[in-house]
Amino acid sequence: MFILRLSILSRVFISFIPLMVMLWLVMSGCQKERILTGVDIQLSFSVDTLMFDTVFTSIGTVTREFKVYNTHSGDVMIHSIRIANASGSGFRLNADGRQGPVIENLIIGAHDSIYIFVEATIDPLNQNSPMVIQDSIVFITNGNIQDVDLLAWGQDVHLINGAIISSQTWANDKPYLVYNSMLVDTNQVLNVDPGVTIYFHRGSTCYISGTLRVNGTLEQPVTFTGDRLERLYKDIPGQWGGLYFLNGSTANFMRHALITNATTGIHLGNFYATDPPPDLVIENTIVQHMTFAALSSIGATIDAHNCVFADCGYFTSYLTTGGSYGFTHCTFANYWNWSQRISPTLLLTNYYNFNDTALFTGDLVRADFGNCIIHGNRENEVGLNALDGAGDFKYFFDHCLLKADTNLQTDDPLFFNNPFLNADPGFISIYDFIFELDTLAFSKDRGSESIANTVPFDLLEQSRLNDDGPDLGAYERIEINPGYR
Repeated sequence: MFILRLSILSRVFISFIPLMVMLWLVMSGCQKERILTGVDIQLSFSVDTLMFDTVFTSIGTVTREFKVYNTHSGDVMIHSIRIANASGSGFRLNADGRQGPVIENLIIGAHDSIYIFVEATIDPLNQNSPMVIQDSIVFITNGNIQDVDLLAWGQDVHLINGAIISSQTWANDKPYLVYNSMLVDTNQVLNVDPGVTIYFHRGSTCYISGTLRVNGTLEQPVTFTGDRLERLYKDIPGQWGGLYFLNGSTANFMRHALITNATTGIHLGNFYATDPPPDLVIENTIVQHMTFAALSSIGATIDAHNCVFADCGYFTSYLTTGGSYGFTHCTFANYWNWSQRISPTLLLTNYYNFNDTALFTGDLVRADFGNCIIHGNRENEVGLNALDGAGDFKYFFDHCLLKADTNLQTDDPLFFNNPFLNADPGFISIYDFIFELDTLAFSKDRGSESIANTVPFDLLEQSRLNDDGPDLGAYERIEINPGYR
């Protein structure tokens, strides 16, 4: 009896095997069918940029995470997840518990999600490292390539991320990094101590509605520049927006500053504003390497002494819609070689034609240039463009070296006094942006002593009054100084 029962059970089990195999095949087929293979399958992410915005104070590791979503009704297989520059940027990856520079064949269920953990190890004390370290995580799904950007600070900084600044002082303890621009608020004052360096991420601008006071010294200038510290980017313009003073901003002051590599270094004023145009006093400052202009104005008030405005794609100074300007011992030098420049290095107007849709006018009540050099690689570097009936157009060049069209009526004493036309200034090296004067420079001893008495020391704080005469421009050539070039 026992043997008979066992025989029956054996036959039943043997007959059940094909059914089990068929069931497994069906289930496997269903599983494969649930993995979506269409080329239109895309992942969704909780962020498009993962920012490591912790302010590092020592060599450290920081971990951030984000989520990857499968919003589809079937499973999705991510064929690979990888860090684009896994060997060089300091980022490491963990996806759903799996680690590695490359993670393959990871399935996300229908309407499900996974966490991606990213670890960054950065040495913030390495001052030769880039200010900003950038990489990305690349996802490949059914041939589609998507990525999430990674952004970390490579040095120890004060991070200013889209901030509205109230009255405060920035101390020279570590650099400042501006990300997503910043605004000095109305009726607020930002004081910047000597030696402070302020870096700006791509596209970021410093807007001033209140007051900016920059207190640099010869030994410790204040620097405004882009955040790309690699040698390749040292003199490349257009890396950030610039300093933008809005109407209503007042009592602004800058001394011993270096502003480089922006779109427009310093801009003052805006249209359609009811507040008065801004004002700025700027001394012993270099503004250079700009895609548009070193200095731009819409009817503002500017007084500049011992300043260099140089190397710009359009103008070193673009002074429109009137205003009030005084420049003493300043150098305007434009030998731009990134592209063909079609505009003069200095332009004065009493109007602005806004995209041929609106005409703005204003009185040019004063534009005084004393002991200045205005020169460049174009035939005419002085643009005087007045619109009849637009308003006053008052300017005066006193003991200035000008590169200008010979049709410029420099014999008119109402506008010119002792001008020097189309001589070579005698800069040490226009190719290295050294606008100090050579030993045989034409500009030596050509200045007015009465003008020099108002600014007796040059950009390097050397006396203008101890030799045969003051030199033109921002620098005084001192031959007796053994260390001088």
